[in-house]
Amino acid sequence: METAPKEVDILERMVRAVEKVRERLLRASKALEAAGVRYAVIGGNAVAAWVSTVNEGAARNTPDVDVLVDPEDFALALHALEAAGFAYHQTPGEHLFLDGPTGRPANAVRVVLARQKVRPEYLEPAPDVAETVRLADGLRFLPLDALIRMKLTSFRLKDRVHLHDLIGVGLLGERDLAKLPEVLAARLRELLENPEG
Repeated sequence: METAPKEVDILERMVRAVEKVRERLLRASKALEAAGVRYAVIGGNAVAAWVSTVNEGAARNTPDVDVLVDPEDFALALHALEAAGFAYHQTPGEHLFLDGPTGRPANAVRVVLARQKVRPEYLEPAPDVAETVRLADGLRFLPLDALIRMKLTSFRLKDRVHLHDLIGVGLLGERDLAKLPEVLAARLRELLENPEG
C-alpha cells in the first residue's frame, strides 16, 4: 500500500480545498450583491445549503461554484466579477470566471443565465431569479422547488447524487411528484424507487 509523503498534511489540504470553494463562493456572491445583480447560488453549494438546514453532517462538499444570473444583468455581473479578481473565460455553452488569470476551469465560478436552456436538449430552461432565499451569510440561494426542477432537468450523475442527498434528509419525496411535469416526475420516481442507483 502506497502512502503520501510524510511532509504532506492530507487533512490540512482537504480543509483548505473546502475553504477555497467557500471563499470563492462568498467573494463572487458578495461582488454580485454589491453590484445589484439579480443572482442565486445554484448547483452543489445550493444543495449543500438546503441539506444543512436539516442535517449539517449530510452536506456534501463540492468543488463547483455555480451562480444563476439574470441575462439582463450579465454585463453588470461580468464587470463585478472581474473587479473581484475573476477572469472571464467563455467556452462553448458556458460562462466561466476563472479565479485569477492563471485559474483553472475546474476552480471557476460558472454563470448560468436565468430563463434560458443550459443545453439545447434540456426539457426546461433555467429558472428565474425573481425569487431567492437567503440561507447563509446573506447570500441568495435558489428556492428548493426551483433547485429540484433544475437538478431533475439536467439529471447527470452528479445531479442524481444531489437529488439523493435531498431525499436522504427528507427535503424531497413522493409528495413532490404531483408538482412536477410528467417527465421530471418520472425521473424523481426512478430515484425514489432505486435509492442506491
